[in-house]
Amino acid sequence: MVRDSETSVHFMKMHGLGNDFVVIDRRHGGPQVTAALVHAAGNRHRGVGFDQLAIIENDAGSDGRLVFFNSDGSPSATCGNATRCIARHLMDETGKSEVHLRTERGLLTALDVGDGLTSVNMGAPILNWRAIPLAQEVDIDHLPIDGDPIATGMGNPHCTFFVENAEEVDLEGRGSEMEYHELFPKRTNVQFASVTAPDRLRMRVWERGVGVTQASGSSSCAVAVAAARRGITGRRVVIDLDGGVIEVEWREDGVWMTGPTSHVFSGTFTQAFLDTLK
Repeated sequence: MVRDSETSVHFMKMHGLGNDFVVIDRRHGGPQVTAALVHAAGNRHRGVGFDQLAIIENDAGSDGRLVFFNSDGSPSATCGNATRCIARHLMDETGKSEVHLRTERGLLTALDVGDGLTSVNMGAPILNWRAIPLAQEVDIDHLPIDGDPIATGMGNPHCTFFVENAEEVDLEGRGSEMEYHELFPKRTNVQFASVTAPDRLRMRVWERGVGVTQASGSSSCAVAVAAARRGITGRRVVIDLDGGVIEVEWREDGVWMTGPTSHVFSGTFTQAFLDTLK
């Protein structure tokens, strides 16, 4: 529900490699966004449809504070591709080549690296079982789960399986099962990745609170970190997702993710739509 039903709610539809978002910019005011609006707008048949919804708020120490929700209305601490999309929007708006965005992960730096590509530092990976979080102390590099997955935190939890051929995995079946595994008290994102070259991976993604997605920024970061920890690749990899190609590098100052973004259209929710949320 929107607190002031007489106030228009404007939004932008964006995507990074098919990982799509509705972005609501509240830096200049506007009604509060609630779970009811998120859930209704996320319906691809009766709303707009998105993997995540992001809100831009004013923040004294950055170019903007970002708040994320999954399409089922649940909150998400981070969203890498949405962060890149919003960073590109703010760079286009201000003419800056570098912006700083505050999320639950802290202050993230994003850069215009040329050729229409935007890079963001998603911060250091979380490699402590309590902080990921897991339900009990286990070896995070070899979880006691069939398939020998690896756990990584990127502000949200990730469970990565390295498989012979990612194309052959029952993504919906295994992804939905693993999202609610008892080892992950806050549920988990699930990735299946296979090595296609010394520093190239093919990855498919199941996102918690969303389902199958064409891409996922935080998942890409988690898989790159997991592959480096296993010694499968180096610390810089190219990842082929259903929606396109992204590059991830695990540096000393954090995990940098670089790829294209797209602002598809802008719109306004009608009053009739908002009235259904009362």
